[in-house]
Amino acid sequence: MPKMKSKRGASKRFKRTASGGFKRGQGFRSHILTKKSTKRKRQLRSPLSVHESNTDAVKRMLPYS
Repeated sequence: MPKMKSKRGASKRFKRTASGGFKRGQGFRSHILTKKSTKRKRQLRSPLSVHESNTDAVKRMLPYS
């Protein structure tokens, strides 16, 4: 049986955590930054964990993570 392929877009967006979850970056920080406050931009820097209802979908996209 051949190896399964990862979804390449998902592998760039999600990283596995040591406890078995996934972390993700936040959106809304690529352009049109002048109207967003410094506090808002700073808080968008920090990664979040993927919600538990979406974890199974991310696991299917990344079979070897």
